[in-house]
Formats: sequence, structure tokens, C-alpha cells
Amino acid sequence: MRERGDAAVHEFTQKFDDVTRDDLRVTESEIEAATGELGDEEREVIDATIANVRAFHEEQFEHVEGFEKEFKPGVAMGTRIIPIESVGVYIPGGRHPLVATPAMTIVPAVVAGVDKVIACAPPQADGTIQPAQLYAMVQAGVDEVYCTGGAQAIGAMAYGTESVPEVDTVGGPGNVFTTEAKRQVFGSVGVDFLAGPTEVLIIADETADPKTVATDLLAQAEHDPNSRPALISLDRDLAEETMAELEAQLPNLRTEETARECWKTNGEVIVVDTKETAIDLANDYAMEHLQVMTDDARSYMDGLRNYGSLFLGHHAPVVFGDKAVGTNHCLPTLRVARYSSGIWVGTYLKTPTHQELTPEGAARIAPHAAKICEIEGTHAHQISAETRELEDIDGTDEA
Repeated sequence: MRERGDAAVHEFTQKFDDVTRDDLRVTESEIEAATGELGDEEREVIDATIANVRAFHEEQFEHVEGFEKEFKPGVAMGTRIIPIESVGVYIPGGRHPLVATPAMTIVPAVVAGVDKVIACAPPQADGTIQPAQLYAMVQAGVDEVYCTGGAQAIGAMAYGTESVPEVDTVGGPGNVFTTEAKRQVFGSVGVDFLAGPTEVLIIADETADPKTVATDLLAQAEHDPNSRPALISLDRDLAEETMAELEAQLPNLRTEETARECWKTNGEVIVVDTKETAIDLANDYAMEHLQVMTDDARSYMDGLRNYGSLFLGHHAPVVFGDKAVGTNHCLPTLRVARYSSGIWVGTYLKTPTHQELTPEGAARIAPHAAKICEIEGTHAHQISAETRELEDIDGTDEA
């Protein structure tokens, strides 16, 4: 991409998607055509999801604050909150083109105040972007959309081509190829994080309905054969009934093949005796989605530390967070939740520090800085510090 630009993007789009386009950038006429393909109800639910995501992230942004404080006389320091200038988001196609992803990736960037937000999405067989996804991108506030997918989309946004502008940060979910591309471009640009297949861990007790528990496990299993659905049950009967329900429900799924392979390969059911054990296991698993399906779900909250997003109670399934409620569904997997979280407005913000010292303030700090430099052997640094020692409180040289 760095050497061949658009030519490389077109080549790989033809190779992997069997699509040839004259222009990578999506035109206004394509946007109008995509909008026209959607019914009123489809547009309304997409708009509602975007509104919910925007409301949550605007509230999130209201709680992000910079500061400045005089820590010692003449020594003022602080932090500013500054949006990243340009962001590129990837909207995956694949087995199930995700319609909620534009809201999750574009809206937080817009709320954060990013100057320019572009998006890339893979073409369908006819060379256009899936209409609901394209409509959602536009409604979410994207500035430009480019019809290209896979690793070439990540490379194009990271390095820039004749058509696709270079950005400062690349984000959004994707398959193993786009994830590896993000890994490789990191350093040239920022990335949100590297994620694997979806995960769900459900903690449930005797108050849970085994049919609902099974349904919620299968909702994540249908994503990918490599997804990871797991149940920690505080009741053996519930565990056994849930497993029976899973087998009963699978044949009724249009996605049975994927869900069955996932459950057979990666499904887990663990029975524990105490709430404390369940919490310890959940923190060790550090999964992307964590559901607590008990009557006292909120009592688990203080003990739970490692998760991407937490769903409390019998009426808060992962699907709500994935599709409509307003929290973000771009979340850490593979135990990354031990040290990081998913996309939020802060993903698109920088927090640089600043300091301003008066001559008096400099005189207070200079001896300490100079001594540290002497210990380190950084002589020019030492001289720089000692220069400020010689200044009196009026800023004049005492020598």
C-alpha cells in the first residue's frame, strides 16, 4: 500500500472480493440508492440505535475533563483533552455484515470532536456496500466512505493512497486478516486494540431460566466457530437443563452449523458452590461480555473487575449491548480485559500534559533536576537545569 497505493487496493479487492470499481470512494448517488433500498422500519431502528449510542457517548464525554493546578508556588501543571485529528474505521462484512458497528465506531469519534472520520467497508458481489451498513455510516456522521475491505483497507487508511486519505488512528473490528493488518500498521498510526472472536461468560444461579441462558449462549456461538461461550452455574440442575436446552434449540437456528461447531469446540459449563468462586473465575477468564443472570446481580458488581462489558440481571442480554442499548460493542477479547477496555470517546482523545513555571517555581525545581542529571551523567540536561538555578525570582541572572 505504501508503494503502490490505489493500484494495490484495486488488485486485492479484485483478488479477494472478485469486484472491480472505478472509484474507491462511495458517491452520493450510491448513498441515495442504499437509502432507497431500506424500508421505513429499517431506517427507524438504525436511527434509534445511533441515537442511543450517541446519548451514551455524549454522557461519557461529559465526564472526561482536563485540569490545571498550581502544585507549588510558581509551578503550574495540567492535562488537556484534545481530539485526534483524523480517524479511519473499518466496518466488517463477512458472514454477517454488522449494521450496529458504524454507530459503535463512528459516533464516539464524532462526539469526541475528531476533525475527519472516514470509513472503509468491503463490497458485496455487485460492487456496492451493504445498504444498511452504508446508511448507518452516513447517519452516524462519517465524512467519507470507501468501498474496500480486508487488510488492504487497513493499509490504505494507515498509509494513504491516491484515493484514501492517511489517518492518525485506525479502529473497528474485523477478521484475523484485518486484525493482523492493524498489528502491522501500529506505530505508523494508532489502533484501538486487537480483538479476536467474540466471547460471552454467563454467571447464573437457580433463579435463571435455562431456556434463556441457552439462548443467550447460542446468540454468541452463532458469530463464529471460534467464538467462546461459557457458563458458570451456581446450581447443577440449571447447568444440566441449560445443556439440554442448547441441544434442543440448535436445530431451530438458521445459523445451526456455525453455532453447533462453536459450542462443540469451545463451549464450557462449570458448576461452582459459591458466589465468590464464580466471581474469581470470571475475573480470571476476563471475557469480552459478562452476563450475571441472578436475582441479586448488582451484588456481584463490586467484585467483578475484568470484563469488556457487564450485563446485569435476567433482562440484559448481550444482544442489547451489541445492537441497540447505547454502550459500545467494540470490546476486548483474549483476556485483554485484564488491562484494557473497548472503544469509548477516550479512544479518540489525546491527553497531553503541560507545565508553566515562574522564575521562583523554576528555582524550586532546578536543584532536584540538576542532581538527578548529575547522578545519571546527563551533563547537558544538568546544565539546562542549573541555568534556572541562577535566576532570581525576578528572572534576572545573579552572576
